[in-house]
Amino acid sequence: MTLDLFAYACLAIGLSSALVGGVFQAFSDFVMAGLVRAAPSGGMDSMQQINRTVFRSVFLAMLLALVPVMLAASVAAWQVADAAARPLVLTGTAIYIVTVLGVTLFGNVPMNERLDRLPRDGSDAQAYWHTYGIVWTRWNHVRTLGSVAAAICFLLAALAAA
Repeated sequence: MTLDLFAYACLAIGLSSALVGGVFQAFSDFVMAGLVRAAPSGGMDSMQQINRTVFRSVFLAMLLALVPVMLAASVAAWQVADAAARPLVLTGTAIYIVTVLGVTLFGNVPMNERLDRLPRDGSDAQAYWHTYGIVWTRWNHVRTLGSVAAAICFLLAALAAA
């Protein structure tokens, strides 16, 4: 990989991570707020449908594909990047893996799975829905900030490598 190609790759990765962060931000800012304000059964049903739909989305493909792409960029950073770009790529990769992939797999997804198993009209479901809205959104804030921080690292690496 040449230095120019590395810089373009970092630019593409940074923009993709920013896009993932934008989707997370939209959920934190108004989607979850609207769902939580709805009647519990309606909000839960909508969120269950969103969670089922995301498995067939470009968004999920991008979120997951960024992990091996970032790991490949980290390997390439050792081969072609200078001292300024290398730590930015490694830091961005680590941030994304921990705050986006890790929080998704160990925070938001288990909550989504629990929500999916609950009948919408039971008292347990309505109590969980309130907790779900608060905790899920907090974890989503972490994913938002992680995506944006990783994007900044990769965009700065692209500038440093250019």
